[in-house]
Amino acid sequence: MNILALDDEEIALEGLISAAKKAEPSAAIYSFRKPKEALEFCKTTSCEVALLDIQMRNMSGVELAKELKLLNPGINIIFTTGYADYMQDAFELHASGYLMKPITAEKVRKELDNLRCSVQPVGKNKVRFQTFGNFEVFIDGNPVKFKYNMTKEMLAYLVDRNGALCTNNEIMAALWGDKQSPSYLRSLKADLMKVLKGAKCENIICSGYAKMGIVKEKVDCDYYDWLDGKIYAINLYRGEYMAQYSWGEITNAGMK
Repeated sequence: MNILALDDEEIALEGLISAAKKAEPSAAIYSFRKPKEALEFCKTTSCEVALLDIQMRNMSGVELAKELKLLNPGINIIFTTGYADYMQDAFELHASGYLMKPITAEKVRKELDNLRCSVQPVGKNKVRFQTFGNFEVFIDGNPVKFKYNMTKEMLAYLVDRNGALCTNNEIMAALWGDKQSPSYLRSLKADLMKVLKGAKCENIICSGYAKMGIVKEKVDCDYYDWLDGKIYAINLYRGEYMAQYSWGEITNAGMK
């Protein structure tokens, strides 16, 4: 997570940086005392959260927030101030939060746990699955393409099964209903493993005799984090799960 911290008072800025680092130790904190410098920085670097003092010289935090929103509509604006006079302005800007000084790590953490626009944390694994909305696969942050479209759906089904080993018959039933096509399934498996081996991440698949499944510990996945009760994933879910696959509705119905 990239966090922009801005206050034109040096001591206040130091306190803001300290609170942000304690609240989110893994975040990259970019601090500024001049709004125009912060604005220029954000033209080339994307920040998910902006902690902005409201009362500043030359450009107010509200004015800066408007400019930041134009650059990145999904940025979460959290105003910091010693006054409650600007709450209406914050409301009209759809700010994510409004913190009264002094700023503490506890206050910042509470706002980060309840961001208006959810932020998916940087994962620790090479492979990431996106299941909310349409299903997508990323390796090292890049979208993955397979030779066959059905390879992606097969992988999606394995993800949906939450680490369980799935038999060939179960996979074929999910993909083709009553139809059976063992030879096509073998082609899908070969396509999947070719792509994964090429990226040196074939260890995300556990296989046995006529069975295969996902090794959950080797991947990052919004659905798995939702099951674990992680706040970002709970906030990220908007009622859609693997929307391009009809069988995904069974899981989706249980999430609502």
